[in-house]
Amino acid sequence: MAPDPKTPEREDQPETVLSRLLGGMSVFTMLMTVPQVLTIWVGHKAAGVSVVSWSAYLLSAVLWFWYGFQKRDKNIYLPCVGWVGLDLAVIVGAVIYA
Repeated sequence: MAPDPKTPEREDQPETVLSRLLGGMSVFTMLMTVPQVLTIWVGHKAAGVSVVSWSAYLLSAVLWFWYGFQKRDKNIYLPCVGWVGLDLAVIVGAVIYA
């Protein structure tokens, strides 16, 4: 028997919980990156910051943004905007204050 389109399936609920958890983790991990950005830009200290590592993070964020945008999934591409900004802030600051 085919599923009734009017009746929500139980599979939708865990997906919603997972989406909320992932969204929360995106915000949390970005907030955890802000002290690194502040250390570089306010304290002018970039010792030990790897431009290669942060460039890899930037490349990853750009690729995830592109993928999320193609899939029209705001849960993927919107956090990537924040990540691109944070990654660029770290990279540029590390190059300037190295």
